Amino acid sequence: MARKKNEVQEWICKRLEQADAEKSLLQGVIQELMSAEADAMCGADYGKRSDGRVNCRNGYRERSWDSRVGTMLLKLPKLRQGSYFPTWLLEPRKRSEKALLNVVCVDVSTRKVERLVQALGMEGMSKSQVSWLAGELDALVDSFRNASLEQGPYPYVWLDAVHMRSREAGRVVNVALVLATGLNREGRREILGAEVITCEDEVGWASFLRSLKERGARGVRLVVSDAHPGLKKAIASVFPGASWQRCRVHFLKNLLCRIPRRDQECVADLVRSIFAQPSATTARLQLRSVAGQLEKDYPGAAEMLLEAEDEILAYAAFPKEHWKKIWSNNPQERLNREIRRRTNVVGVFPNRKAILRLVGAMLIEQNEEWMAQSRCYMSRESIDALIREYMPINSATHQTEMAKVA
Repeated sequence: MARKKNEVQEWICKRLEQADAEKSLLQGVIQELMSAEADAMCGADYGKRSDGRVNCRNGYRERSWDSRVGTMLLKLPKLRQGSYFPTWLLEPRKRSEKALLNVVCVDVSTRKVERLVQALGMEGMSKSQVSWLAGELDALVDSFRNASLEQGPYPYVWLDAVHMRSREAGRVVNVALVLATGLNREGRREILGAEVITCEDEVGWASFLRSLKERGARGVRLVVSDAHPGLKKAIASVFPGASWQRCRVHFLKNLLCRIPRRDQECVADLVRSIFAQPSATTARLQLRSVAGQLEKDYPGAAEMLLEAEDEILAYAAFPKEHWKKIWSNNPQERLNREIRRRTNVVGVFPNRKAILRLVGAMLIEQNEEWMAQSRCYMSRESIDALIREYMPINSATHQTEMAKVA
């Protein structure tokens, strides 16, 4: 039977008065929900006589549960016939949380693990739990990273790298986690891949991009990234038919390094005016006008701007409604910030596999979130038009993609 309003208020107030109010309130709510669900399975409220009763309660069994507000001890109702288990609640914790706990439990001191687990408000983990989590996560992440890319073509691809520290051969070294995000034919963002490489050079990037291509990353028309020399060469060799858009944000930072601090804000506004133009023609005219204004006082900056004209205005050859989302690497940077927020907790990873375990779990969750969003990143109609315009009419790939669009 449902509680009366004043009983509910009294019940909540009692829990809010306790020291750990949030945890107590959550625990109380969960207990009430489990009790209600068990009563529904019995066909009658607990302790009440009813002609519709089909089962009876038979005490409780205790089960600890790790939540975001700490570990709590729950009492699961028992039934005389059959069993009750609240799968809606006691599923394993989110993949990224499991990965984070697992990462710090591998190849590091017990004392460090204990401190971190306590900071998370959870109880310690046994070696068997660590091994089970590692196996489960590794299989899940490997499946995600090696899955076929079936939502192509991917007309736009964003690339970037996040540098981390890992232990190798008894010493701490810097490694690069390289990431690729693409826009699929549905107009949704999709995480295409992630890999840890020793050095962010042409060889490492080319190997990563070739693996994307082998898994099905096709129809790439524009790649957005910073101006890392190795990355530029790798893009040109693996995706020769794609244009390259140099991230305008990274470019502006590089340009302002040649400007005295007192004038940086003024110069930044001038450069941004280039991207405010309504067409490719006017954007190029404005770029040359800005370069002319900088020529007298800052010839180096003016020369840099003119040399980068094709690189920073590559976006203008594509539909105008896409410009704001393809003229910079901002979509990828937001993902990078979330990755750093999670990985900074760890500091130095025990090995490369641990990096992929934690980041991979997070990427799976992010990818699922993007796929489930009701609103697409870009409209399906504009992507269909882009595919028709930029794929050769006589190519077999074009015929295949048009059949999918239809």
